Amino acid sequence: MAAAGVALTGLGSAAANSLIRKTIPSSGETLPAVGLGSWQRFDVGPGDQAGREACTEIMRNFLRLGGGMVDSSPMYGHAQDVIGHTLGEIGETPTLFSATKVWTSGRDEGIRQMEEALRLWRLERFDLLQVHNLVDWQTHLQWLDIWKQEGRVRYTGITTSHGSRHGQVEDLLKQETFDFVQFTYSITSREAEQRLLPAANDNAKAVIINRAFEGGNLFRQVAGKPLPDFAAEIDCESWAQYFLKFVISHPAVTCVIPATSKMRHLEDNMAAMTGRLPDAGQRTEMVRYFESIT
Repeated sequence: MAAAGVALTGLGSAAANSLIRKTIPSSGETLPAVGLGSWQRFDVGPGDQAGREACTEIMRNFLRLGGGMVDSSPMYGHAQDVIGHTLGEIGETPTLFSATKVWTSGRDEGIRQMEEALRLWRLERFDLLQVHNLVDWQTHLQWLDIWKQEGRVRYTGITTSHGSRHGQVEDLLKQETFDFVQFTYSITSREAEQRLLPAANDNAKAVIINRAFEGGNLFRQVAGKPLPDFAAEIDCESWAQYFLKFVISHPAVTCVIPATSKMRHLEDNMAAMTGRLPDAGQRTEMVRYFESIT
């Protein structure tokens, strides 16, 4: 199978001002290559109105800057409720690509959980439903396929994180018919290059990457250290862009979903979708430089 492709959708006439989009292999639809995660950052209780309004501004500007995929889960506390609040405040959101996860055991409980998720998000259907950390995946993929046939969800998938269960995920990529897979990949956690990214590519699965910043640890490792001179060759102006461009430049990666509650971080992350991406040789150079300074 061909790798997930790259399409550039222009914000202006210059290629450097274009947004990088990647292709969903099962449909040919494209997605902005940088999405928005909601783990911790959107877990804001109903009594914290200031926190919820801050999340609304993050969501508003994420969509304004060309964002699409917003990813969540029932595991993330109040995050789904907060997402619904933000979408209600913003109004029409035609570019939103809604993604959440079923995180429970049993068919009836899974269906109940996702119906509750629809209520919380204030949506009639999701773009993507994923089985969170493979919990009871055999059961959930069956009824998710039915929901897909009925038009209640557009795509289905599975997730894992922190480098766990790669062997099982690889088997499922080869054997099952879902559309998306989500796992951890970063400039310092590259195990996915050995099995999962090739398997996703070969079996026409879109790839969502979580923990591209390793929970912020990558920034701590490079604190006070300069970007390499060659960063200009890939239109990279910050460490966040460096780490994100490394991830989304892999041919099999469709979207990366960093979470943030700070506007300057959001704008920095979204800028990784503009300009040039590193080629294979530059990716190797990026790893070599990072390892030389950490």
